Amino acid sequence: MKSRHKLRKAGILAKARILFSQQGYQTTSMKDLAKACSCESSNIYNYFASKETILYEILREEMEWLISSIKGLEDDDTASPVEGLRLLINNHVKLTLGYRRASRLLFDEELRSLLPAHRKEIIARRDDYDRILRKIISRGIKTGDFSKVDVKLISYCIPSMIVRSRIWFRPRGRLSAKETADIIFEFALNGLKRS
Repeated sequence: MKSRHKLRKAGILAKARILFSQQGYQTTSMKDLAKACSCESSNIYNYFASKETILYEILREEMEWLISSIKGLEDDDTASPVEGLRLLINNHVKLTLGYRRASRLLFDEELRSLLPAHRKEIIARRDDYDRILRKIISRGIKTGDFSKVDVKLISYCIPSMIVRSRIWFRPRGRLSAKETADIIFEFALNGLKRS
């Protein structure tokens, strides 16, 4: 069972995730966060050294979840590239449109708000994601499941589609997150398939 300290820290991160996503990192103050957490600003400093540290923890946690959910696809030459692509897209959409909905921070200007060492670490995790996606696409080309495409360009297009879905997606809208993931997958797959 989590200690009280870990629970409180997780609660602060959850509130910060919402505020940063709704208001933006720059415009959210520690006072705003303290109010959302029903405490004084000074209490938050018992858990985090700065607002930047909170942003870093959110981004690190999300990237770790996303990478761990697809890491097995990187060197699995026996896995179907089509199913690998489906899993990657489903997990990325789940993160982007899921209950956290702060993944916009991963690919937007908020990344520039990190200290250089923190930014470098998050970018390295993002590079891991790109590498895994490129390997899936390259394997699909090799197996004949996908046509010959510019792998690097396609590896930018697919996550861009996913990340931009947060702009128009509404949890109570016409499509569920799962349906959205299925449509993005089918669109990407049709673009990659041999004619």
